[in-house]
Amino acid sequence: MMKEVNIGLIGFGTIGSGVVRLLKQNEDLIAKKLGAKLVMKKIADIDITTSRGIKINKGVLTKNAREIINDKDISIVIELMGGYEPARTFVLEAIRQGKNVVTANKALLATHGNEIFAAAQKNAVYIGFEASVGGTIPIIKTLKESLAANRINSIMGIMNGTCNFILTKMTDEDKPFHDVLKEAQKLGFAEADPTFDIEGIDTAHKMAIILSLAYGKKVNLKDIYLEGITKISREDIAFARDLGFRIKLLAIAMLKKGTVEARIHPTMIPSSHLLANVNRNYNAFHIMGDASGPVFLFGQGAGMMPTASAVFSDIMDSARNVLNGHNCRGPLRSISETAMTPIKLIPMDDIETKYFFRFSALDRPGVLSKIAGILGKHNISIAACIQKARGKRGAVPIVMTTYKAREKDVRKALEKIDRLDIVQGKTMLIRVEDDLN
Repeated sequence: MMKEVNIGLIGFGTIGSGVVRLLKQNEDLIAKKLGAKLVMKKIADIDITTSRGIKINKGVLTKNAREIINDKDISIVIELMGGYEPARTFVLEAIRQGKNVVTANKALLATHGNEIFAAAQKNAVYIGFEASVGGTIPIIKTLKESLAANRINSIMGIMNGTCNFILTKMTDEDKPFHDVLKEAQKLGFAEADPTFDIEGIDTAHKMAIILSLAYGKKVNLKDIYLEGITKISREDIAFARDLGFRIKLLAIAMLKKGTVEARIHPTMIPSSHLLANVNRNYNAFHIMGDASGPVFLFGQGAGMMPTASAVFSDIMDSARNVLNGHNCRGPLRSISETAMTPIKLIPMDDIETKYFFRFSALDRPGVLSKIAGILGKHNISIAACIQKARGKRGAVPIVMTTYKAREKDVRKALEKIDRLDIVQGKTMLIRVEDDLN
């Protein structure tokens, strides 16, 4: 008779439904690969009456999550309810009961991960969190296992499908931001309240998890520089195209002499680069290891079945541990939790990169020289300049790109330029990364 491993699911929403659907759909294949049958013994959710289009055996559904946590026959608890509480409480209670945990909850791990992983190590249980970053893309296992012997020199990622969908539609169809946002909401790519996505908060949660894996350090979410996409205009996208770039919301981590810079912001990258050609709701990661060289991962960053696929990779890992008589092998993140120390991030003011500026200036003699003079006094060298719509009344756009400059110098220069009587409105700034390998 085939062995069985009992699992319990907390959260029967979109992803939870996908996990149950995938288990039913590929039950024989999963059993064959695992050498045991996975049994969904209990499913907990506050709504157990709405149909998910899946046949569930009588007695499996419950409103009480602790029926799963306290059930001695359930070895693996899958947390897919999202949010901070009561998810944090349930996860910690399951860990204290000696149960393995699988979660897709990026916000929980980014905010309370240090506490949760320390508790898991203390209780010698496994935590699987592949689905917390990148949907179906195996970024967690790549950093934790495949590239374990590498010093990670850089990671650049498109980690939010909503933002990528919006920027793709704005670029390819010349549509304004708010029109595309409404379309994304209608298609289900954006929430009714899209703040977490379009302001980059969702990406920051994922970035915090990535940083802990890449550098074996504890991360304070508030230390990651964050800028969303709400200020990006069709005009900026058109100028980017003219300059040979596409704009993406990019999460960037770089190792610099023992310290790390971590930032999330709209970024111009060369149109020929792989990341520039990741479109619609897809995600991608470009990793540079000192031994591996460049590694590129691409796939669906969200969605019911792609995310359920990632959840199942952790369920099967955990089930193998259970079948072999141990709950956890190796560190839960990149190194032992006791060896993790707080990460030192380079302050944003000290970051050096290239820049795109769009000034709105009156078309008068000497305008360019005044702007260029202020930039020069702040150690900012101009690489290219475009001025369009000459001869029109009022302000016209002037675009400049720079060589590498320090963020602090750029901010000071733009403050002075924006106070000039020949400049109207605030200068648009977009950072440029064009030396990608």
